[in-house]
This record gives sequence, structure tokens and C-alpha cells, in this order.
Amino acid sequence: MALNVVGLVGIIVFYFLILGIGIWAALKRKNKRSENGVIRMDEDGSPESRSDETEDVILAGRNLGLFVGAMTMTATWVGGGYINGTSESTSTIGLIWVQAPWGYALSLTVGGLLFAEKMRSKKYVTMLDPFQEKYGSRMGGLLYIPALLGEIFWSGAILSALGASISVVVDLDNTTAVTVSAAIAVFYTFFGGLYSVAYTDVVQLICIFVGLWLTIPFAMTHSAVSSISTTKKTWIGEWDWKFTGVWVDYALLLVFGGIPWQVYFQRVLACKTSKQAKYLSFSASFGCILMAIPAFLIGAIATATDWSATDYEGHKNGTIPPEDTSRVLPLVLQYLTPSAVAFIGLGAVSAAVMSSADSSVLSASSMFARNVYKLILRPKASEKEIIWVIRIAIFGVGALATIMALEVQSIYALWYLCSDLVYAILFPQLCCVIYLKDVNTYGSLLGYIVAIILRVGGGETLIKLDPFLKYPYYNEIDGQLFPFRTFSMLCSFFTIIWVSFATKALFQSKLLPQKCDVLKCFPSDRDLHFSTTVPNPKDGVMLVGMKDI
Repeated sequence: MALNVVGLVGIIVFYFLILGIGIWAALKRKNKRSENGVIRMDEDGSPESRSDETEDVILAGRNLGLFVGAMTMTATWVGGGYINGTSESTSTIGLIWVQAPWGYALSLTVGGLLFAEKMRSKKYVTMLDPFQEKYGSRMGGLLYIPALLGEIFWSGAILSALGASISVVVDLDNTTAVTVSAAIAVFYTFFGGLYSVAYTDVVQLICIFVGLWLTIPFAMTHSAVSSISTTKKTWIGEWDWKFTGVWVDYALLLVFGGIPWQVYFQRVLACKTSKQAKYLSFSASFGCILMAIPAFLIGAIATATDWSATDYEGHKNGTIPPEDTSRVLPLVLQYLTPSAVAFIGLGAVSAAVMSSADSSVLSASSMFARNVYKLILRPKASEKEIIWVIRIAIFGVGALATIMALEVQSIYALWYLCSDLVYAILFPQLCCVIYLKDVNTYGSLLGYIVAIILRVGGGETLIKLDPFLKYPYYNEIDGQLFPFRTFSMLCSFFTIIWVSFATKALFQSKLLPQKCDVLKCFPSDRDLHFSTTVPNPKDGVMLVGMKDI
């Protein structure tokens, strides 16, 4: 198949549109800075402290409105993997097993109910701030590792999905498609921060909605497509009781493991008020369900298609072979819709990818600049220095994600593993640091270790990681049937609590001498005289006293 010049021109026009909006938003952010001399009132009626430039880049000056916030939150979740994956899973294993749409929707609802108001009311800047405030900067830096890996692999996975889609519809080589897409997302994020990401997300979400829905009537009325009611057994799926534990495990992972991500809290913390942060989560929850409907319909259409009656040469007996099931959505666009409609649909997929990639790149860079560079490496760094660290990190994270999208074949498997680690490690840590005042660094560290051992011990077949822990119901054919991911999370949760309370009792009762408190969680009266736990409102540094000495 020759390079489709018309399609390529369409993609270029779309990319220039997104780039233009990103640059406009960057200029808008610059103009907003001039308003900082005006004292604004906080949600409780008190004068709001003037936001510094770092906070302006990371959180858009905490001035994110409900409409733009809901759109950017939805667009971040509805990425290329979300759209492509929903279509693929519907056409292969059935709707019963398609958990991401409702799982992520519930995740946003639970996040809004349990964490949004509490985090926003504390005026945190990143998700890691409460950890460093409670446990010290070094423990917060350790918790940054799974968060960083999750963001990088997520970005790499969706960029990889974009390359596959463009190669089918336009026949543009994968390297060029991925590199150019990543470069544009990095460019406008570099200059505009969250302002650029948020405003481009609004346009991208509209493109996704219009582009996908536009393809449905054309695909459904194609001569090779029969009624989807004739294949409902395929796209609905069949329940296998043997995999009930696995289904429950992944459902809980999506609902609760979807919360401790900086891309979520970046938008929550950027809201004008804590109430708005909660409503933002609820609105995005509805948006995730709505945006999954056309993707599901495309998957159902694929099952009702006689692919031998199309120009698709890779079919086997009129069906899509297993090696091509990940390309269900671009195959429907290419072979079941007119060229013009296919290009619009491809623009929708590109929008979905860029709206998630830019968010992940900014999130990982923000946490590095503030929680690692500022609070661990250079506490006295100036505002201008931190801004440039964010910008350099944006290039670094974007480059890593691009390399992984191009070089690592098992990128989706790596992302799944990192999502598991986010669920097993960060979710219990977040619950404890927000809701339990007596947890300490000993509990956090031991909980971290327990989660890693139990989760990695369960293995991961997609990356050929053999298990060294065989949980109940394990067999060589089906692997782990026990919900060991949730088990790992719960064990980590109870370890944090138990170790925290045990160490507190031992040190306060003098059963363990003060010199054994190597992490300085229980300083003596003399130590307390020289330490503080009050955040510095000017530079954002958490002075956690003896924990970091």
C-alpha cells in the first residue's frame, strides 16, 4: 500500500491545529501571570496567597474551571489505549470482560468522594506532597519510582498504539508517526504547562467524540457488515467461573488503582475550590462512560463483518486473525468507511493519544522537579531553576516514552505491570497518609517492600516473568487465578498500619532505645525543640525536621 498523501495532509493539518491551540494557551498563561498582583479570595473567604510560577505551570494557577477541568480529566483517561483497547476487547473476549470504561469511571467517582476535597483543601501541589510532609522527602522520593514508571510506560503504550493506527490508515512508517506526535505534545507542554495541556484536551476530546461517532453509521451500513445482533454472543462474551478471581482482581485494580496517579491529582489540585474538585471527578466519570460507547460499537461491528468481502488481505476465513486484533479500530476505519471519514476517525485516535501523552509527561516532570529535585537534591533552588528543571524533565520523559514506544515490544505488558505496582504500592500508602495520622515511615517503608515482593512474586506472563510465589488455585496453564494483586495491596495496607503502631508503642514505652530510631520518626523532646513540620508557604519546601537529618 502506497503512502496516502491526502490522509497525511489531513493529519498534518490536525497536528498544526493542536499545536496552535497549545501555543495560544501558553500565551494565555503568560498573560495570567500579570493578574498575580491582585489579591484573590480563597474558598473559605480568606485572602489567597499569591501562587508562585512553579505552581502556575504545574496547576494553572489553581484557576481551572469546572468545564475545562472536566474535559481535560476525561481526555486524559480516554487515551489511545482506552479507545483501541475497548474495541479490541469487545471483538475478542466480549463486553463482560471489558472492565476499563466502568472501572475508570468508578475510579474517578471514588477519588472524588474520598480524596479530591481533602487533597485540594490542603493546597498540595503534587500527589507526593502528603507523603513527604508525613514521612520525609526521601520516602517520598522512593514512592516517586512506581509513579514515574507508570507515567512513562503509559505514555509509551499509547504512542505505540498511535503508530499502529497511522500505519494502517495512512501507511506512514511507525517511527515518523510516533516521533512527530510525541514532539508536538512535548513542544506545547514545554511552553504552556497545564494551561496548554488543558485547553488542547478540550479540542482533542471534541475531536474524539465527533470522529468516532461519525464512523459508526458508515461502518454499520457497509455491505460486508451484518447486524450486530447476529454476533451478540461474541461481543457480549461468555462467563467462565474459573476466572472469577481474575475478573474481581482487575476490577478492583481499575477502580482503586486508578486513583493514585499524578495526572488525576494534578487536575484536582488545579481546581479553584475543593468542592469543585469533587464535582470535577464526578463529571469526568460520566465522560469516560460516554466516550466508551462508540469504541464498543466499533468492536461489535468488527465481529459482524465478513472481512473476506473487504480489501483487507490479512483476514483468515473472513475474520481478523489474533495477531491483528490489537488493530481492530484502525481496520474498521480503513476498510469499512470512506477515506474522508477514516481520516477524521484517525484524527480522533491521534487526539486521544496526544491528550493522554501530554498529561503523563507533565505529571512525571512536575513530580520530579518538585518532589525529587526541590525537596531532596536542591532545597534552595530558585523558582526560575525549578521551572527549567520541569521543562528539561518534559523533554526527558517525552524522549523516554518515545523510545519505549519504538523499541520495546512488550510495552503494554510493562504498563500493566506498572499499573499493578501503582495499585499494590501507592493506593494503600495514599489511604494511610490521608486518613491515619499515626502511620510513620517505618510502616510506609515495610508496606512498600511487602507490596513489591508479593506482586512481583506472582509473576507476569506477558513479559515472561515466572512466579516465585504460587498463590491458591495456581496452575501451569492458566497461571494465577487467585486475586493476588488485591491480596498484595491489602497486605501492604495492613503492614503499614501494624508496623506503624508497633514501632510507636515500642519507642514510646522505651522498650526500644532512642538510638534505634534510625529514621527519626520519634524524636526526643530535645530534638523536637529544633525541628518543625510546617510547610514553608513561600517556596513549598516541606521542612520535616529530624526525618531528613
